[in-house]
Amino acid sequence: MRHRCESRPNTEGGNGKVKLPGSVRFQQEKNVVFTTHSPCEETSSEPQPGITVETRGLAESRRSSFTSQGPARLSRFIISLRAWAARHLHHEDQRPGAFLEHFQGAELKEMSSRESNAQSNVGSQEPPDRGGRKKETTVVDPSSNVYYHWLIVISLPIFYNWCLLVGRACFDELQLEHLTLWLVLDYSADVLYGLDMLVRSRTGFLEQGLMVRDAQRLWKHYRETLHFKLDVLSLVPTDLAYFKLGMNYPELRFNRLLKFARLFEFFDRTETRTNYPNAFRIGNLVLYIVIIIHWNACIYFAISKFIGFGMDSWVYPNISNPEYGRLSRKYIYSLYWSTLTLTTIGETPPPVKDEEYLFVVIDFLVGVLIFATIVGNVGSMISNMNASRAEFQAKIDSIKQYMQFRKVTKDLETRVIRWFDYLWANKKTVDEKEVLKNLPDKLKAEIAINVHLDTLKKVRIFQDCEAGLLAELVLKLRPAVFSPGDYICKKGDIGREMYIIKEGKLAVVADDGVTQFVVLGDGSYFGEISILNIKGSKSGNRRTANIRSIGYSDLFCLSKDDLMEALTEYPDAKKALEEKGRQILLKDNLIDEDLAKAGADPKDIEEKVEHLESSLDTLQTRFAQLLAEYNATQMKMKQRLSQLESQVKICGRGTPKTEAKQQ
Repeated sequence: MRHRCESRPNTEGGNGKVKLPGSVRFQQEKNVVFTTHSPCEETSSEPQPGITVETRGLAESRRSSFTSQGPARLSRFIISLRAWAARHLHHEDQRPGAFLEHFQGAELKEMSSRESNAQSNVGSQEPPDRGGRKKETTVVDPSSNVYYHWLIVISLPIFYNWCLLVGRACFDELQLEHLTLWLVLDYSADVLYGLDMLVRSRTGFLEQGLMVRDAQRLWKHYRETLHFKLDVLSLVPTDLAYFKLGMNYPELRFNRLLKFARLFEFFDRTETRTNYPNAFRIGNLVLYIVIIIHWNACIYFAISKFIGFGMDSWVYPNISNPEYGRLSRKYIYSLYWSTLTLTTIGETPPPVKDEEYLFVVIDFLVGVLIFATIVGNVGSMISNMNASRAEFQAKIDSIKQYMQFRKVTKDLETRVIRWFDYLWANKKTVDEKEVLKNLPDKLKAEIAINVHLDTLKKVRIFQDCEAGLLAELVLKLRPAVFSPGDYICKKGDIGREMYIIKEGKLAVVADDGVTQFVVLGDGSYFGEISILNIKGSKSGNRRTANIRSIGYSDLFCLSKDDLMEALTEYPDAKKALEEKGRQILLKDNLIDEDLAKAGADPKDIEEKVEHLESSLDTLQTRFAQLLAEYNATQMKMKQRLSQLESQVKICGRGTPKTEAKQQ
C-alpha cells in the first residue's frame, strides 16, 4: 500500500533551513547520525542545488570533534545522497496507477520491471548519460533502399562462388595460375558472408503491422529460420583442409554455395522495383540457362579427366596435342558440347562406356525438363509483353467489323482509325479505373490527388474549396480525347459536364464552324457554370458557345451528377460554389436578379420529389426483403423449438424406466 509522500523541498522563513528529500536529520548526539525515511516518502521534485544544513544546539566542545571528523563523514553523506537520488528520482511519476496495473499484461510488467532495474543499475553503478538519450538498436528495414543496396553487394560474392568455384575445381590451370587472386577473392567473400549474417540478425520484421526493433527478438527470429542454418553451414571453414591436401582443391569451399537464397531474393526485389519487369525476367532466364550450361560443361570436363583424355571419341581429346592443351580451348569445347547436349540438338560424338551413356541420358532428361520450362516461360513473357497491344488491336478489329456491317462512310471510318492510332502512339489506351481497381480507396485518392489536383485547382470556383471536397472530385475526373474538328459542345446544348484542358487547342467558333473568336490552351476550362444549375441564370443550364477541337485534345471531364453527389456531404461548400457562380454571372450580366430572388424553382422541387419517391421505393423493397428474412428465421426457430420439445419429452419418458430398472 502506497504511503502519501509529504517531503518536498521547503524553506522555513529566513533561517535558511531546508528539508532534504527523505527527511534527513542530524541528531544532537556525540556522533552525527543520518536517518532516512522509506523510499515511498520521497517526491518527484529534483534536489535543489546549494542546500545548507544547519545544526542547532551543538556545544563548543563537540564542535571541535565534528570539525575534525566532519569532512570525511560529510563527503560520504553527499556520495550516498547522490546515489540515492539517482536511484529514486522521478519514481513517483513513472509508477503506474493501481487501476492501470489491472490491465497491464505480462509483457508490459516485464518491460517496466526491466526499466526499473536498469534505472537502479544506472544509479548505483554508472553515472547517468549526459545527453539523457537511450541508445537505440540499429535495425535494417527490409523495404528500405539500404537493404536493397546491401542485397546488391552480397549477391556479388554469391554469384562469384556459383560461377568460378566449379570452374576452378575442374580446370586445374585456372586454379593454379591465379592462386593469389582466388585467395583474396575467397576470403573477401567470406567477410561479406559474415557481415550478411550480422545484417540478417538486425533485419526487422513486421508484427501486428509494426516493425520489431528489439535486438533479442530479432536474433531469436533469425535463429529459428532455415536461412540461419544455411548461413552457418556456408561459413564452416572447410578450406582448412588446404593445409593437409594442398591448394588445388577449391571444391572444399562448395559449402559457400548454400547461400543461394540471398541471390534469389535480390532477383525478386529487382523485378519488383524495375520499370521493365518483362525484360528483366527474360534476362534472368538467360542467366539461368548460361549457369546451367556452364556447370554441365565443367562436369563433362571432370568426367573426361576421370576416364582419361582421348581414351575414346566421347571424352575430351588428348591434351598432349597443343591445340587441345590450351585452357581457353578446354573450356570452349566443353561449353559447346554442353550447349548441344542440353538443347537436345545432338551432333555430338556418341558415348562409348556405360558411365558415359548414363551421363548423356541424365543430360538429355535435364535438358528436356529445364529447357521446356524455360521456353514456356519465355513464351508467356513475350505474350504478356504484347498483351496490351493484342487487346487494343482486338478493339480496333471489332469496331472495324461494326462499321463495315453498318456501312459507315469512309471518311468517318478513317477518322475513327486515326483516333485509335493517336491513342496508341501517345500511350493513352490505359483505362485508369481498371488499372487502379485493386488498390484501396485511400491509395486511389492519393494517386488521383497527385495526378489531377493541380489541374482541378485551376478552376476558379474550386480554388478555395476544402480539401475533402477536392479529394472527392479528383476521383470523379474522367479523361476524354477529341479528334481534330470534333465539337466538344454546341450552343444551346444542355450542359451536363464541365471540361478542363490538359493538352491541346480548342477554339470558340461561330455557328458556321469556321470563324474563331478565341483559342483555349492548356489549363483552360469551361462549362463550370452550367453544371451548378444556378437559379436566375439567363442561359439556364444551356451552352452559350460552340467549342471545337483544332487538333487532338486531351481533356478532363467532370459531370454534373458526380459534382452534386460529392456536394451532398458538403452543404457549406455547395453554397459557396453557388455564390461564386452567381458573382461570375453578375459580373458578366448573365443573371436575372428578380428570378434569382423568387422562390424555389418548381423544377427543383419536382426533382427532389422524384428523388424522394425513388428513395422510398428502394426502402420499401429493402423492408420487404428484411420482412421475408424475418419470417423465414422465425419459422426455422419454431421448428427447432418443436424438435427440442420432442427430444425433452422422449428423455423424460426414458428416465423413470431407467430408475425403475436400477431399483
